[in-house]
Amino acid sequence: MSSRFDQLPNRRAIIDRRSLADVLGSLEGRDATALRNASTALLKPALDAGRAEIAARLVEHPQAGREAASGQAFLVDQILRLIFDFTTQRLYPLNNPTASERLTLIAVGGYGRGEMAPFSDVDIAFLTPYKQTGWAEQVIESILYTLWDLGLKVGHSSRSLDEMVRMAKSDLTIRTALLESRYVWGDQSLYDEASARFDAEVVAGTARSFITEKLAERDVRHKRMGDSRYVVEPNLKEGKGGLRDLHTLFWIGKYIHRVQSVADLVERGLLTKVELRQFQKAENFLWAVRCHLHALTGRPEERLTFDVQREIAAGCTMPTGRAARPSSGSCSIIS
Repeated sequence: MSSRFDQLPNRRAIIDRRSLADVLGSLEGRDATALRNASTALLKPALDAGRAEIAARLVEHPQAGREAASGQAFLVDQILRLIFDFTTQRLYPLNNPTASERLTLIAVGGYGRGEMAPFSDVDIAFLTPYKQTGWAEQVIESILYTLWDLGLKVGHSSRSLDEMVRMAKSDLTIRTALLESRYVWGDQSLYDEASARFDAEVVAGTARSFITEKLAERDVRHKRMGDSRYVVEPNLKEGKGGLRDLHTLFWIGKYIHRVQSVADLVERGLLTKVELRQFQKAENFLWAVRCHLHALTGRPEERLTFDVQREIAAGCTMPTGRAARPSSGSCSIIS
């Protein structure tokens, strides 16, 4: 399990992957489609229950934005691992796999950071060592159908290692998504090879151009969003001073110093300890409001419109008699 989720309390209350794996392993049937449908019927209530648990925790601790975002990513991780194992072991097992029949599943983008709002897209990539084999195509297709049947909105790609490197070199969006890639499941050595090639063949020697392009991208985004921090209906994700600005700062630091977390940037001298606390407080606040906004509207809404501001402000207020967690930011600035 990724250390990224070590601080997430009582993970098994969100989802118990081992118990679900045992039940999935006991499903009977010879037809792959029927088995996949049976697995979906088992996983859908588990996904719903996990989301309900995370939502209940956010109600109990309304300011714990980063914890809520981490919980959503953890839940999706476990669902993906269950689907991957079931697909490769039960639906399309290989008795004697060749070197070409290796597959790894990685998280990219915001999901790669281990952060998701309740209605965030699930951004994933399938990597193969060479050109896809028939087995890999079957597995990938089946996994995607299961995810869609679960009601998840999935952003996905399927590439060989050479294709990954070539596209990351030519496309800034793909490069940025892969910058935050994270191993989820499958062939660990294949992921390690992909990560090493990304560093050596894509990142090395390109920091200056990456920074220039990301800052230009930021300026275009700011202009599109009104180019002001002081808007009455802010976009929490894309607006000036929103989450994307925090992400951009981290992307630049990570690209230059190849760190794994924002806290690591203190040791590299890019942030002071005071600036790190400010960064984390802002991040926690924005995630808290964003998660409340998704939950309130029931969709991936990023704009804090007038009609929801009062209710969001009330939702971000701690229940009477309860103290905020020491690591939490404050939502009081929107009330």
